[in-house]
Amino acid sequence: MGPGLALNAVARQAEQLRKDGNNYFKKDRFGAAIDAYTEAITLCPNVPVYWTNRAICHRRRNDWLKVEEDCRRAIQIDYSSVKAHYMLGLALLQKQELDEGVKELQKAMDLGRGANPKGYMVDEIWQELAKAKYLQWEHASTKRSWELQSLKEACETALREKHFLDDSQPEGFLDEASISHMKQLEALGQVFRKAGEADIPGEVPDYLCCKITLDIFRDPVITPSGVTYERAVILDHLQKVGKFDPITREPLDISQLVPNLAIKEAVQAYLDKHGWAYKTD
Repeated sequence: MGPGLALNAVARQAEQLRKDGNNYFKKDRFGAAIDAYTEAITLCPNVPVYWTNRAICHRRRNDWLKVEEDCRRAIQIDYSSVKAHYMLGLALLQKQELDEGVKELQKAMDLGRGANPKGYMVDEIWQELAKAKYLQWEHASTKRSWELQSLKEACETALREKHFLDDSQPEGFLDEASISHMKQLEALGQVFRKAGEADIPGEVPDYLCCKITLDIFRDPVITPSGVTYERAVILDHLQKVGKFDPITREPLDISQLVPNLAIKEAVQAYLDKHGWAYKTD
């Protein structure tokens, strides 16, 4: 047997071990699945799916340190692995490394956009990313609120002290000074209310939401009719209901869907400013 044939035999054996591992996994036999994937890795260490499959088993066992190790190895072999970035992000969030975890989940989202949507866990990744981003906003918002409140109190104290000094003016000036003081306090309140507005939850503008799900867009696509939908939702409609635009009823094929980059950027800009909008029910 020549070297090429020997390599083929090894690759075939590794693939069979992967299939064995998948069968064990389906039966919730995670230990046996890990052993099978480990043998496949020993035979062919440069196949990223063996590493990510093993990471999925570690995830089911809540062994996050091993999830992180396997995903980092998979990323070394294939930087475009959506699953590796996604699970690495989850593992980092478990370690309370919020910023790094968010970066990895965002990478998984970016790599997954435009990939085969049926094989891409867009909703699952979005849910985890949104939860982490909401936590980030909550921490930052609490800090901002505290800082604004402290600053407001300091400004009010300074104004009161200034007004007290002004009270030493002759009799006729007192009323005028009091009115001026009240106006300044009122103006100060308005300034601080305005400063805190972005952190007060409200309604997301309609144009940033899918007309079918009514949720903020994750992966918006536009049809030739000019209507924008969430990618997964319109694909589901085309496959299960019929090849037409659900709103305009015009004929529509999957190949005609184009990413709506303007809306995607508008959504991102809105979320960057209003982190509370990441909250999912």
